[in-house]
Amino acid sequence: MQETILSVGIDIGTSTTQLIFSKLTIENLASNYTVPRISIVDKKVIYRSGIYFTPLKSQTEIDAVKVKDIIRGEYEKAGIQPADLQTGAVIITGETARKQNANSVLEALSDMAGEFVVATAGPDLESVLSAKGAGSDKVSEEKREVVANIDIGGGTSNIAFFQKGILRGTSCLDIGGRLIKIEGGKITYIFPAIQELARLHQIQIRVGDRADEKILYRICEYMAQQLAMAIYADQPDEYHGRLYTNQGSPLKREPQIQAVTFSGGVAECMRHPDETDVFRYGDIGVLLARAVSNCSAFEKVKIYPAAETIRATVVGAGTHTTNVSGSTISYAREKLPIKNIPVLKISEEDEAQAGTFKEAIQRGLVLYESEGKVEQLAIAFSGRYHTSFLEIQELAKLIIQGADQVIKGTHPLILIIENDIAKVLGNALNVLLERKKDVICIDGIHTQNGDYIDIGEPVVDGHVVPVVTKTLIFNS
Repeated sequence: MQETILSVGIDIGTSTTQLIFSKLTIENLASNYTVPRISIVDKKVIYRSGIYFTPLKSQTEIDAVKVKDIIRGEYEKAGIQPADLQTGAVIITGETARKQNANSVLEALSDMAGEFVVATAGPDLESVLSAKGAGSDKVSEEKREVVANIDIGGGTSNIAFFQKGILRGTSCLDIGGRLIKIEGGKITYIFPAIQELARLHQIQIRVGDRADEKILYRICEYMAQQLAMAIYADQPDEYHGRLYTNQGSPLKREPQIQAVTFSGGVAECMRHPDETDVFRYGDIGVLLARAVSNCSAFEKVKIYPAAETIRATVVGAGTHTTNVSGSTISYAREKLPIKNIPVLKISEEDEAQAGTFKEAIQRGLVLYESEGKVEQLAIAFSGRYHTSFLEIQELAKLIIQGADQVIKGTHPLILIIENDIAKVLGNALNVLLERKKDVICIDGIHTQNGDYIDIGEPVVDGHVVPVVTKTLIFNS
């Protein structure tokens, strides 16, 4: 049997704002009389919005009213109501994520966009979403090569690389097409890090100067070189480390990157090399595209075409944020959906010993206390050390002891497990707690500390729940 759910992806980037709707098809792939094996088997984009310049009130503030008007108008054009949606993501990306009111804009949009639409931001997640939207993970798997995607947007360049389809790392640099803005033939804005990059190469530019194509192209050449350095197609210089966003880290040198795909607005410009109006977008995007295309360092790697360029991130947000849980789960239906639950991940070292497992839960809960009460959270662990019936009974007792503060509170006890033990563990907890506490216990989901999780309403006759794992952290 199959079931289709409707997903939305909304991307508010440094340069552009856009939206897609997609259908995710979920199917039970198991034979009759066996445990259900339910997976997302198809992802299809059914509506693509126009591409809008992201409205800003100032250099430091998003125009929330105009953004909401754009999104509301696209919902109407698509003939879709927020109530029709089961999953999706609203993301603020690039330099826009660092605007003063980014978090409040996200919250407002999330509430408007649908009951189970998540609000998320963060350069690591953006790197992964844009790469998956560009199809780089599939290229890596099909070619059996190490493939990096470089998503060059208006404010940042997000990089993710894959080895045989498996994610190996992410990074993000302050390189983008709108880091120098032009209006009326004059420079109106220069991002500080790019100003410094120009100065180091003895290029003098200031706000108010005439926009000189040759001078700005020279700066773009150095920006392109920095992107090549990020994937080790060129040797990183002394300034390179200062271009990573939010004190971020460079990629690992191994495994060595063999091929690259390009996505983002600048990559879209790379598809149109004959563009004569280099300042048509009021920035250096066209020049940066030209500089990347001409950068000799990228000749050291293969270049593969991306499935999406300017829409890569929004396609990734709309089609790649949602997973489905394992099919042996236990949950309190009336408590679903739930959104934006922080994850307390217990390390495998602590999980391996009964005493340390309980203590790790207790220590972790302290981090989520507010005014002496534990806030809503999910406790996550691998589950690989507890496979027999007796071991799971003991595990349930340890969880009750360690999570005593949660059990005494008003929030449900939420457990996220990698291994396939959620149903039996949930049943054990319900028996021990005499069904006086709501328990949500799901498996088949991998999380980390710092993640947030959303759990949707059950689908496929209640066998599974849609799950979105994401980062809600705004680095400023």
